Amino acid sequence: MTGIICALRVEVEGLIDKMENIKETQKAGMTFYSGTAFNKDIVAVECGIGKVNAAMCTQVMIDLFSPDEIINSGIAGALSEETQIGDVVICRDVVQHDMDGTELGDPLGLIQFNDCKVMEIAADEGIISRLEEACQSVENTKYEIGRIATGDVFVSKRERRRKINSIFGAIACEMEGGAIAQVCFRNKIPFGITRAISDSINENEAVDFFKFRNTAAEQSIKILCRYLGD
Repeated sequence: MTGIICALRVEVEGLIDKMENIKETQKAGMTFYSGTAFNKDIVAVECGIGKVNAAMCTQVMIDLFSPDEIINSGIAGALSEETQIGDVVICRDVVQHDMDGTELGDPLGLIQFNDCKVMEIAADEGIISRLEEACQSVENTKYEIGRIATGDVFVSKRERRRKINSIFGAIACEMEGGAIAQVCFRNKIPFGITRAISDSINENEAVDFFKFRNTAAEQSIKILCRYLGD
């Protein structure tokens, strides 16, 4: 079974509309839609915005459905001049740019578990390869494979985006992927993240996000459907 987690309804409803034999499961205020699409078993959910919502959703999905893999799909903001609205970013690895223990001597972004420390969490290589094939199969799709930065803040200021890019080498920022990756890492579940760019580094005020998010979400759903076998 493939688990699909999206922050917003607009990011997931296109997939749910293609599912058959749907069963709805309510847990922790979220609705998990399990069924089939493209001859595959799927569970899809809108988790809400932010790292806590994303982490909670991921753990509930794992506990209830035991997915073989989890894909986080949706939209993101660009952190580099080369990444433009409508482009797709496939996650190579993900960091949490707002994890700040620097006053304790830790590097910015370091995650401390009870038994280890990690900075970046790598996506599954097989999933990356299949997401790349999906992008190649969608006409006029420009994509990049690179680092994504997650934080509990909507980063609209160009200067802050450039700073995140400079510190972490990330090419896109969003608010859920790093938390989903962290939960998958601890549960040993393969994961992947794909994001369509809704706002560029040069057009990055909130009004641009709302202007382009539906177009970017549609692009993200196309990639997701191709990944699943459409």
